[in-house]
Amino acid sequence: MDFAAIHARLAERFGAKIVAAQPEAVNPWIVVAPDAIVDVATFARDDSALAFDNLMNLSAVDYPKETPPRIEIVYHLFSYKLRHTFVLKVHLPRERPAVPTVESVWPAANWHEREAFDLFGVTFSGHSDLRRILLPDDWQGHPLRKDWVDPDFYNGLHVKPPVQMAERVAAGEPLGVGPFAQTPPNRHAE
Repeated sequence: MDFAAIHARLAERFGAKIVAAQPEAVNPWIVVAPDAIVDVATFARDDSALAFDNLMNLSAVDYPKETPPRIEIVYHLFSYKLRHTFVLKVHLPRERPAVPTVESVWPAANWHEREAFDLFGVTFSGHSDLRRILLPDDWQGHPLRKDWVDPDFYNGLHVKPPVQMAERVAAGEPLGVGPFAQTPPNRHAE
């Protein structure tokens, strides 16, 4: 089934809950109203003409400069039975983004949603275990948001990346000094 047929089937079933479509994209997609994502996902999985039994990926994208600013959740679907793919998107406000979980539709969503929660701050209501997955529990903020600024310190440790070599040279800092600047002996020499 191609994009047009899948889009038509979903639009027929969900009407105004299909907010937008982009058939010319490399991976064509539709935008679904956030309150309809579970119903659309369940139909996409259970309808025999669609049979999207696999959530290949769920990711988030930050668009702070759009009007209005938004976080986009992207669902890449695949049907093992029918060998076709499709992309669903949900647009959320950047301030307090929240959408229902699709964990009951595709169990793989559990970890994908936790990652989007951890790195973008998206709340997936109804999620069975919504907590950080990559960062420590006491981490402040969401580092994949485009306005993220690395903290100077975390738990008393300096976490900024080291100054790059070119910046050190430009600042006139001498290089090649100190105990580790010496060339180590060649261990393979005889």
